[in-house]
Amino acid sequence: MPLVPHPCGVAAQALERSGHTFTVKTVGGFKNIPLSRRGKRDEIIALTGQQDVPVLVLDDDTTVQGTGAIVEWAAGHSAAQH
Repeated sequence: MPLVPHPCGVAAQALERSGHTFTVKTVGGFKNIPLSRRGKRDEIIALTGQQDVPVLVLDDDTTVQGTGAIVEWAAGHSAAQH
């Protein structure tokens, strides 16, 4: 286990605990090296207006942005409820 869990992994684990199935799309670039993102996050920008991940796209095409928000959403929306 890494010393600092990756934010995308934390979000994925929360979705798994809630019983959700999901598809992971990997995007390029690193937060602390802005030029490394150039042209690699166009889909994220189109969906959310910003380029940070993780982003959860719901069945109705709305988005939940950021690890904390995804963890909170997953905790309140178990797959058994849907």
